Amino acid sequence: MMRAWSLPIVFLAVGAVAGAGSIVRGSTRQGVVLLVAFALLAGLNSPLVFPRSVSAAEARRRGAADGRPVVFWRPGCTYCLRLRFRLRRHARRMHWVNIWRDPEAAAAVRAVNDGNETVPTVFVAGRPHTNPDPAWVREQLVP
Repeated sequence: MMRAWSLPIVFLAVGAVAGAGSIVRGSTRQGVVLLVAFALLAGLNSPLVFPRSVSAAEARRRGAADGRPVVFWRPGCTYCLRLRFRLRRHARRMHWVNIWRDPEAAAAVRAVNDGNETVPTVFVAGRPHTNPDPAWVREQLVP
C-alpha cells in the first residue's frame, strides 16, 4: 500500500522544501507556485486518479461476466495516466487492477510481456494488449 503513495509523498516533500526555500529567500510567489505545481504532480501520480482497484481474480471474473476490458496499471506510470485521462468518464466502465497491490496481477503482466511489468496492459476478451491506443480501448467498451 505504501509503495503506491511513495511517489506522491516525494513530490509533496520536494514541493514543500522548494517552496519554503523560495519563501525564506523572499520570493513568496515563486514558493507558492512551486508548492502548487508539486502538489498537482503528487495528485496526478496518486492512486486517487484511477477508479477503485480490484484484485486480478475479481477483475477476470467481472470481465468474463460483463465483457468489459481489464486494465493492469501502477501508480506513477505516465502511460497509465495517458490512458486514464484520454478515456475520461469511460474509464469507470473498465476493471482496473493495480499491479503493485496484487502479486498475481504483476505475474499476469510479466507472463504476457516477456517478463517485464509493462503497463498499461489491457485484456480484452482474454487477449492482452500492451500500451494500446486509448481510442482503440474506448471502442472495445461494451455499450
